[in-house]
Amino acid sequence: MSKIAPIGEIRDTRLADALGERYLSYALSTIMSRSLPDVRDGLKPVHRRLLYAMRQLKLDPSSGFKKCARVVGDVMGKYHPHGDVAIYDTLVRLAQDFSVRYPLIDGQGNFGNVDGDNAAAMRYTESRMTTAATALLEGIDEDAVDFRETYDGEDSEPVVLPASIPNLLANGSAGIAVGMATSIAPHNIDELATALAHMIKFPNVTFDKLTDIIPGPDFPTGGELVEPREAIVEAYRTGRGGFRLRARWKKEKLSHGLFQIVVTEIPYQVQKSRLIEKIAELMNLRKLPMLADIRDESTDELRIVLEPKNRTVEPEMLMEHLFRQTDMETRFGLNMNVLDAQGVPRVLNLREVLQAFLDHRHDVLVRRSKFRLGKIEHRLEILGGFLAAFLNLDEVIRIIREEDDAKAELIRAFDLSEVQAEAILNMRLRQLRKLEEIEIQKENLKLSTEKKEIKSLLKDEKARWKVIAGEIAEIKKQFGVKTDIGKRRTVIGAPPSAVIVPLEAMIEREPITVVCSAKGWIRAIKGHVDGGGELKYKEGDTEKFFLHAQTTDKLLVFATNGRFYTIGCDKLPGGRGHGEPLRLMIDLGNEDDPVAMFIHAPDRRLLVVSDAGRGFIVGENDVIAQTKNGKLVLNLSPGEEGTVAAIIEEGADHVATVGQNRKLLVFPIDELPEMTRGRGNILQRFAKGGLADAKTFKLTDGLSWKTGERTRTEPEIRNWVGKRAQAGLKVPRGFPSTGRFS
Repeated sequence: MSKIAPIGEIRDTRLADALGERYLSYALSTIMSRSLPDVRDGLKPVHRRLLYAMRQLKLDPSSGFKKCARVVGDVMGKYHPHGDVAIYDTLVRLAQDFSVRYPLIDGQGNFGNVDGDNAAAMRYTESRMTTAATALLEGIDEDAVDFRETYDGEDSEPVVLPASIPNLLANGSAGIAVGMATSIAPHNIDELATALAHMIKFPNVTFDKLTDIIPGPDFPTGGELVEPREAIVEAYRTGRGGFRLRARWKKEKLSHGLFQIVVTEIPYQVQKSRLIEKIAELMNLRKLPMLADIRDESTDELRIVLEPKNRTVEPEMLMEHLFRQTDMETRFGLNMNVLDAQGVPRVLNLREVLQAFLDHRHDVLVRRSKFRLGKIEHRLEILGGFLAAFLNLDEVIRIIREEDDAKAELIRAFDLSEVQAEAILNMRLRQLRKLEEIEIQKENLKLSTEKKEIKSLLKDEKARWKVIAGEIAEIKKQFGVKTDIGKRRTVIGAPPSAVIVPLEAMIEREPITVVCSAKGWIRAIKGHVDGGGELKYKEGDTEKFFLHAQTTDKLLVFATNGRFYTIGCDKLPGGRGHGEPLRLMIDLGNEDDPVAMFIHAPDRRLLVVSDAGRGFIVGENDVIAQTKNGKLVLNLSPGEEGTVAAIIEEGADHVATVGQNRKLLVFPIDELPEMTRGRGNILQRFAKGGLADAKTFKLTDGLSWKTGERTRTEPEIRNWVGKRAQAGLKVPRGFPSTGRFS
């Protein structure tokens, strides 16, 4: 059986080399043909092809609508063979006035909404171009830009659009390529036009001056820009940065001194429905204690109603809390990574982007002028032939009637060009009127004057920039602040205060009882209740910690690993049922256990001791943890555990320690160091075993301990007073068998 010969060339190549070569091709294709916009027209290939196809379909603003399916089919079949879904998604976005600042497509039908609902299928919707889109295409038939073959070679498409509006900055852009991305915010055309006109006069304008003219982005959905001016200037200077954007709201007064907050604008690209769901979720988790209810009363205008818990709530404080926890405040990143005029990806600053647009407009003006000049010269040539024919009309008629090769004879007799002779032969009889001769002479004079002006323009660069300034003025008039679409939507606000609103101010103060079982199940019961048999626990579980607190308090937990953990009392699970495992609320390992739990009091001091009898005094402010992982305070050796975290009561002057060997030692508290973290000093030495318990007390009041439900005080404690690190003496008679003070 004969072998089948291989088709094509087979090369032995290392896999790494083959992958690298192909991946590079893919990366370049993604960067150049999909993800990054062109700095000149601000469009990606799919946008450009879509608009050009709509122009070919004559979908001007003054014409009727056509089915989007027809448009998508033309784009996919002729210019962009990448799937109808991607093309239709692009068309939909360009028609959404909440997605693009200056919509390029006028849609008819369901094109989605700010809630995040999708548009209807393309067979149900219709579209045509807007005035902004026609401004991007203006002059495309006048050799204003280069064309290239389409993917199948059967047609041609523009490499870039003439773009008489600065679309890159006006509508912004976003995209992720391979190894790079772009994110450009929309801006106001009126401000951009003012900046462009200023740059024509002062090309090296400072970024401070540009920021005076363009104070920041202008998002389609409005909102309030609260980024500091210095940060905006720096972002425009480098082409990288970000803008903080907040929702706009107002206070509406109701009867009986009540009020409600109405949100009228939300940040750009935030879905309203998701925002409301997030706020409702935070309310259920009791993380928005100042908010009672949220309602969506939106119609054609956005209206989200927030009901505060009571009339004493400060609306500014409530909104500050929402800004910090929800998408009522977002940050829009700026990364002006674009393809320059040579097709090279670069991060440009604001001045470079504006200058690139001006340079493009200059190139377009020169090319359109030369194209117009060619058309005028061609027409003047024809008019010259017509005038020659009128001067010798009888002879022209004779030649046409009698000569076999009239064209050649006309050229010979009147010294005409082929173009002129052809035009004379194509004249209609009605054009031989005397009136027509006068019109031809007028047109000849008019075109001759225009030809002279264009030639003068092409020789004078200053005159060209004056024309460009006039075009920019027209764009400003068409899309400026005096028009409905041109008014600035995003308000430039003051940066928010750096002062962090304390959590206590956000939480309604209510009494609770914190209960934690021996197996680590924690809960918060409403009100201050008494312990005892009324509280239920899981089978085999008992009470371990029982504290009265307020919802605004912080709960401190000290564990055997020497760490302190902090939990907001408002975040504790409710009192119904058995609560939740404490280990799920903090990062406490199964090998560690809580040994102390108390309500935080600022400026109080604590005594922390390990079972090895080492410890020190620490300020309670220094043990507050900011994360679930807690804060390591007591350093421990292998096999050592934290045993005591005791509150040092006011006036306490001595420390009492008791070992597992039931020996008691009392020494002055001044002998212990005060630290924020460490191992500390030895409190008591043990021949065997370790420390069982420790506490502080006032010597004159005597040493107290708890036996069952009774508290006993030993006033004569001086026999046990010694120096720190001694072994101590046997405990007094009646000391608890547990070996602990409580």
